[in-house]
Amino acid sequence: MARIAGVNIPDNKQILIGLTYIYGIGRTLSLKVLKSAGIDVTRKVSQLSADEISRLKEIIEKNYKIEGELRREIMMNIKRLKDINAWRGVRHIKGLPVRGQRTKTNTRTVRGNVRKTVGSGRKPPAEAT
Repeated sequence: MARIAGVNIPDNKQILIGLTYIYGIGRTLSLKVLKSAGIDVTRKVSQLSADEISRLKEIIEKNYKIEGELRREIMMNIKRLKDINAWRGVRHIKGLPVRGQRTKTNTRTVRGNVRKTVGSGRKPPAEAT
């Protein structure tokens, strides 16, 4: 298994797909990195030499924010929004959709699958004691 940026890349995958296991690298960025490293995108990870892996490591770590650094930056951006009481920050605090989605329905994933059902609306009359 090749290890790039602290992530094990599976040997049986093509290198184009294997690089996407790193947080912050999608298919487009993976393709860009492989072109700049001069590596064929259809090769398997197990077919790469140590020199090619070190070239990939160097390009990725030098030019792009990935893994912990990227996660930290995203967390700091959200924290900043919360601190200044921006609309998006308030939505993050309340655990509601941030990007303008409707909330009357369709927010199950953000709210944690909350199902609030209402019965008939009338309580039974109290019994005499």
